Amino acid sequence: MNESRRKLVSILQERKGTFVSGEELSHQLEISRTAIWKHIEELRKDGYHIQAVRKQGYQLLQTPTSLTASNLVPYLKTETMGHHLYHYDEVTSTQLVAHEKAREGAPSGTVVLAEHQTQGKGRLNRKWHSPAQSGVWMSVILRLDIPLSSVSQVTLLSSVAVLKGIKNTTGKECQIKWPNDLLLQGKKLAGILTELNAETDRLNYVIVGVGMNVNQSASDFPEELQHIATSLKVDTGEEINRKSLVLNILKEWEVLLDLYMAHGFSPIKTLWETYTSTIGKQITARTREGQVAGIARGINEDGVLLLEDASGMIHRIYSADIETPPCEV
Repeated sequence: MNESRRKLVSILQERKGTFVSGEELSHQLEISRTAIWKHIEELRKDGYHIQAVRKQGYQLLQTPTSLTASNLVPYLKTETMGHHLYHYDEVTSTQLVAHEKAREGAPSGTVVLAEHQTQGKGRLNRKWHSPAQSGVWMSVILRLDIPLSSVSQVTLLSSVAVLKGIKNTTGKECQIKWPNDLLLQGKKLAGILTELNAETDRLNYVIVGVGMNVNQSASDFPEELQHIATSLKVDTGEEINRKSLVLNILKEWEVLLDLYMAHGFSPIKTLWETYTSTIGKQITARTREGQVAGIARGINEDGVLLLEDASGMIHRIYSADIETPPCEV
């Protein structure tokens, strides 16, 4: 969204319920009244309900709930996160598009959103079920001055940001399953996928993907997923405003990133441990080298999971699928 249209939406939103004359808008935005009319027409195409009355001006009646730039950027409560935003009706994967944008020089905080993914990605290149206009399928480009060894911390930080955004929107508090899942009532609600681009020991950028089930009904999930997956709508019984959800997530994300860059991983680690369902539980970690069973004792300062086996030996788990007994969450 260009700057003039963003300011126009902001003015109409601030004066919602009253008319704002074309002359006043022209003066505030320093553009012609014809340009104002053209912007109004484009906003209507994006789903804004704007009334125009001769000699009174324009009145905003209703904003859309879609995840377009024109519907999100004017309402952001962030300094950088989301101010460069790309929205698509359909993509193969928001991760793939975000990599393209990053290679083209997109700044840190750039967001890629899609209504539908045909090849949504999870960890280990698994397919992520992402039906149209029912969830949040989003990737964020981050350019951070951190060591390569600290990238796993970004995944944990991102999971806390998404969790807090969900809670602020719905009142529901999820649990985090190491390393990248959000659970609600023991079922998978969201996953986080972190990918990076680096040269030797230099980090160029990180892309964090979020796949979240929002407004699916139970019957919308494939049969093989119905016993392990859920959505916010299934849990609350209500349709969730995806716009508010994304805005809250981006706000929390920026707050935590600022905290992280100022004070390191320690405060993020404390928050993550508050919300995790993994620590203190008997688990099985399935890695490429094999599997290890034991008690999850915590994470270290690099975000690595510490697992104590039956002999008391501590294993450092860098990447794994985590399984818990059937009675556990």
